[in-house]
Amino acid sequence: MIKISFPCFMLLCVAVFSSCLKKELPVPRHESGNVTTSSVNMDASYKYQVYYSLKNNSVVGQNLKTSWDIGFETSPSGYHVVLNNAKSMFAINTGKSDFLSVSYNDTAGFGASKKWDEASGNLDSTAIGDWRGDSKVFILDRGYNEKGQFLGFEKIQLLSVNDNAYTLHFAALNGTGDTTITITKDTACNLSFLSFSTRQQFQVEPPKADWDIMFSQYTYIFYNEVPITPYLVTGCLLNRYNTQAAQDTANKFPQLTFSDVNNYTLSSDISTIGYQWKTYNGTSYAVNTNYSYIIRSQEGIYYKLRFTGFYDKAGVKGNPTWEYQRL
Repeated sequence: MIKISFPCFMLLCVAVFSSCLKKELPVPRHESGNVTTSSVNMDASYKYQVYYSLKNNSVVGQNLKTSWDIGFETSPSGYHVVLNNAKSMFAINTGKSDFLSVSYNDTAGFGASKKWDEASGNLDSTAIGDWRGDSKVFILDRGYNEKGQFLGFEKIQLLSVNDNAYTLHFAALNGTGDTTITITKDTACNLSFLSFSTRQQFQVEPPKADWDIMFSQYTYIFYNEVPITPYLVTGCLLNRYNTQAAQDTANKFPQLTFSDVNNYTLSSDISTIGYQWKTYNGTSYAVNTNYSYIIRSQEGIYYKLRFTGFYDKAGVKGNPTWEYQRL
């Protein structure tokens, strides 16, 4: 019989056990993308809303800001109705349920009753609010077009909502254009849209999975002013679908890396990027290149972005230019 000493036996066991273990695999190094420069044209009057895909580095949609008036939340349980704040729209709840009785007389002295949608895009902070089970008539101020021309009033009564559609009644305050319509929920998009001009539903924004940021005018409410002042600003808004961002004013854009992303508290506020990356001195806009933004897309991809200009080569405003990189 062959005898094996205890030390040799232990070495043999270790060798056999080690050969049975799976070898550790190296963790792939995180690969960042290249720094890319992009630009969009909103027109000098800011009449366009432009949708942009960071993943594809391309414009994926564009519409006139005046092409729609109200949008409808599309999730099966959704009931929220938003105003087109690119036109500085506001709403007044008349407190009346009799649609026909609402007229121009109801606009007298309604200043304190005006409500605007919050710039944050929070659906629980809309001017119309939770209307279900109430059926009160709202007066909507349709705001202004890009030339500053007033677009008039409309009265609406939201009648019902279910998993698939909304039903509402609307007309001009003098009763013309009296319409009852069903708005179907297009779940591929954040919102379904209605135009008071055409009296029809149509789709404005691209499918929610196709874009990350939008360039548009929007209404920002300055609560620190007396009286509280809503003001039309021009900036960059997030896709409200699973997209988040954070602002960084302390670190330089070139030094930001993927290892930094956990240092930020990301927000779903669609105006996180907003308008403050530029300032106006009374004659022209200056872009603050020290402001950087970390964006987490709906796919979980992180980008860094900073603006570098607001004018095209001919010196025409309304042409935001930025550089960005996948982290």
